Amino acid sequence: MDVRRRFTLFAVTIAATPLILGGCTAERKSATGDAAAPKVTVAPADRTKDVPISAEVGTSVSGGRISSVKLTDDKGKQLAGEPREDGSSWVPAKPLENGRTYTAEVTATGKKGRTTVGRTTFTTSPKSTRQAIKSTLYFTGNQTYGTAMPVTVAFDPPIPKEARAVVQRRLFVKTDPPQPGTWSWVGDGKQVEYRAPDFWKPGTKISVRSGLAGLPIGKEFIGDEDHRSTSKIGRQVALEIDNATKQMSVLQDGKLVRKIPVSMGKPSTPTSSGKMVIMEKHDFTTFDTRGSADPYVVDVEDAQRLTWGGEFIHAAPWSEGDQGNINVSHGCTNVAVTAADWLMGITKVGDLVTIKGTEVQLDQGNGFTAWNVSWDEFAKGSALPVPPGLKPAPTTSPVHPGAVAGGSSPAPAPSVSGG
Repeated sequence: MDVRRRFTLFAVTIAATPLILGGCTAERKSATGDAAAPKVTVAPADRTKDVPISAEVGTSVSGGRISSVKLTDDKGKQLAGEPREDGSSWVPAKPLENGRTYTAEVTATGKKGRTTVGRTTFTTSPKSTRQAIKSTLYFTGNQTYGTAMPVTVAFDPPIPKEARAVVQRRLFVKTDPPQPGTWSWVGDGKQVEYRAPDFWKPGTKISVRSGLAGLPIGKEFIGDEDHRSTSKIGRQVALEIDNATKQMSVLQDGKLVRKIPVSMGKPSTPTSSGKMVIMEKHDFTTFDTRGSADPYVVDVEDAQRLTWGGEFIHAAPWSEGDQGNINVSHGCTNVAVTAADWLMGITKVGDLVTIKGTEVQLDQGNGFTAWNVSWDEFAKGSALPVPPGLKPAPTTSPVHPGAVAGGSSPAPAPSVSGG
């Protein structure tokens, strides 16, 4: 990648002074009076100690462009890595190791091919004694997801507002073909989600890295691990459930393929209305609400999770006489046994589910809720600037919610309640 302009450093503490200041500078001028060689400054500064293992190699260059970056450890092994897409730094492919010494060489090329090499040697910190914030990446590798699948990372404990930009900077998403998007934080900091302005295009490959290992997060915490995964997007399916008619419409590529009678949450335990995403699928599971105000234990088949709070679509042979007529569940969407089995064969994790007309609205963060708000509202949740040109594709007529669209305390443990 041709990296131009500036690189900066950086995975450091939130209030840290950029390590680029006082970095190692190298400069060479032409002996023949021709154009001077470029100037390069590398960070961390030479002989810096206690550098976080999440650190990136930063440089600034004038009179040229960065043509290569080489990072080696104290045993002479060269580390893999790549520049950020915005050209702001060079990111090692894996976290560095504690208590090791590294040498970075950054080559800049100027006019008439003149080059300058900037060098710096630094030592990483010992293993931190800070509390690690547990991060969970809800985007498993080698899967095929639905077109509404957001990349979701959950945190325990939540990320403080003032630390979110530092954390977000270490969350990387690549799409092939390119379909840029942004991260957006749920208000309490328990969860951050990534999506593009429009649904993913079928066939898109998505590669994710949550590179938080060793990242200083405020004064008290540190990141726990690096997580990586690559998966693809499959065909488009969407479910629309209307409380007024007690019917589910199943759409593929925007076309209705089946209607299914449903029974949803009774008035005392209503189903949430909103745009949610299938989070997980179970051929068999047990709902256990002992300890709640309405305790029960029931085995269910063909269950598809929609919320952290325990709302599912599932087979409910006990309510088949009510389906299409009246709501009798504890908040789940009940369907017939044969319908539930058929749904398991056509849906994927990441498919959009839209429910309307019930007594309560879906809370942001109660599940994968990236599509439950407009793009403008979603973008406001980013802790970093969002490119102003990143917008949903224009439409000349209303788009059916099931149609394919192109373009670019912690998250709670899954409840086993249902109904």
